[in-house]
Amino acid sequence: MEELHIVQKIAVMAPPLIFAIVLHEVAHGWVADRLGDHTARDMGRLTLNPISHIDLFGTILMPIMLFYLTDGKMVFGYAKPVPINPANFKDPKKGMALSALAGPGINMIMAIACAMLFRLVLPATASVLPQQSLDLLLKPLALMLEFGIIMNVVLAVLNMIPIPPLDGSRVVYWVLPPKQAFIYYRLEPYGTLILMGLIMFNILGKIMTPIIRPILSLLLGGDVM
Repeated sequence: MEELHIVQKIAVMAPPLIFAIVLHEVAHGWVADRLGDHTARDMGRLTLNPISHIDLFGTILMPIMLFYLTDGKMVFGYAKPVPINPANFKDPKKGMALSALAGPGINMIMAIACAMLFRLVLPATASVLPQQSLDLLLKPLALMLEFGIIMNVVLAVLNMIPIPPLDGSRVVYWVLPPKQAFIYYRLEPYGTLILMGLIMFNILGKIMTPIIRPILSLLLGGDVM
C-alpha cells in the first residue's frame, strides 16, 4: 500500500476492516439460523449494521493500538461473537463446525470479490475516466480493495488455526472421537493466552505467512509480503 498520511490510512483501512469482521460474524449466525438455531436472529444479530456487532476493544481499541504500534503496517480486529446455541442443532458438533466454517468462508469470498474488482473492473473503468476522477475516486477505492483483500485473507487463515475458540477448533472438535474431543476442548480457557504467546514470540506470523503469501500473490497478481 502506497504511503499515506495517518488520517488517509484510517479512512482507507476502516471500511473494509469493519465490513470484513461484521460479515464474518453474520455468516456464523446465518448458517446457524439455517441449521435450526435462531438465537442470533432473535437477538437482532443477523444484520449488517456495524453498531450491533461492535466490540469496544476488538473493533475499536485493538485496531487503533495495532495501527499506532506498527506504524499502520498491521491492523486487525474482531466483532462481538454471534450467539449460537448448539443444543438447537440436530447434530450439535456438526452444526457448530458448519457455522464456524461460514466465517472464514465468507472472508475468502469477499477477498475474491475484492480481487475481481481490483484487477478487472477498476482497470477497465480507469481507461475511460479523466485523470481528475482517477485521483479523487479510483485511487482511494483501489487502496480500499487492496486492503480488503489482505484483511479478508488474514481473517480467514487466522480463524482456521485449530486453537480454541478459533473457528478451526470447531472443525477439529467435529472430527475427533468423543473422548479426544473432550480432552481437546479443555484447552479453550487457555486459547487466548496461547494466541498471545504465539504473537509475542512471532510464531503466529511464521505459521500464517507461508499460507497467506501464495493466496495474496494469486489474488493481487504478483509477489507480496
